[in-house]
Amino acid sequence: MPKGIYPPIPTPFQNGEVAYDKLASNLQKWNQTGLSGYLVLGSNGEFVFLSEKEKIRILEVARENIPSSMKMIAGTGCESTWETIELTNQAARIGADLALIITPSYFKSLMRSEEMIAHFRAVADASRIPIMIYNVPKFTGVTIDAETVAKLAEHPNIVGMKDSSADMPLFAQYIKLSPAGFDVMVGTASVLYTGLCLGAVGGIVAMANVAPREAVEIERLFEAGKLQEARDLQLKMLPVNAAVTVNYGVPGLKAAMDMVGYYGGDPRPPLLPPGAAVREKIRAILQKADLL
Repeated sequence: MPKGIYPPIPTPFQNGEVAYDKLASNLQKWNQTGLSGYLVLGSNGEFVFLSEKEKIRILEVARENIPSSMKMIAGTGCESTWETIELTNQAARIGADLALIITPSYFKSLMRSEEMIAHFRAVADASRIPIMIYNVPKFTGVTIDAETVAKLAEHPNIVGMKDSSADMPLFAQYIKLSPAGFDVMVGTASVLYTGLCLGAVGGIVAMANVAPREAVEIERLFEAGKLQEARDLQLKMLPVNAAVTVNYGVPGLKAAMDMVGYYGGDPRPPLLPPGAAVREKIRAILQKADLL
């Protein structure tokens, strides 16, 4: 199923409206960089700020501009099981290859193993395409435990997961307890090399939006057994990843994209674009990493 490097692509906006033409042009550029596919409507896609109509059109435009040789993963997780099923099957009709389902999180204290198993199994039963689990406790405040993932991995239509926790002992448990064929992917480039060492099949990483070739190269070097070179490139890219994730988030990612030749633009409010001082810091990081 999903293998390789996938960027969780940002949603471009102009004057607050989705800029579908910029989405298309970004994809056409990324298509030339060796990526295996894309995550559309992930966290970096600001999916929580989008209407259902916008989500559907974004998926349509993305599918039109992603070659059939590259996979499209659609972020279709919603708070309710019913709405998740509806959006997942709409994505399937548009041509998504897989759906990434975020853990529901509004009623945090009630999102226990029992609820998670019922939710994901119901979605998997009804989905026309394979689904993946999305664990991102930084945003949800919920962590799905390894035992629960292992139970869900027994379902034939739950084929993998994206883990953005950067908790490598937990990541190792996901891999150890899940059956063969259940594909676990790292969700942040800060641990891409480490994840590959533990058995990850690739990564869905924000850094790949601004440094796609470098992210792909880390995996290529690892697969070729050139571990020292892979490690060195991983370490070189750490400041870039930090800038577009934990330090400056989606606004920083979009600013970095503008600098390296893609269209980033502004985030959608309430997020605000970074100021001049932050932009200069990002530019200096990109220059040091030989991306400018």
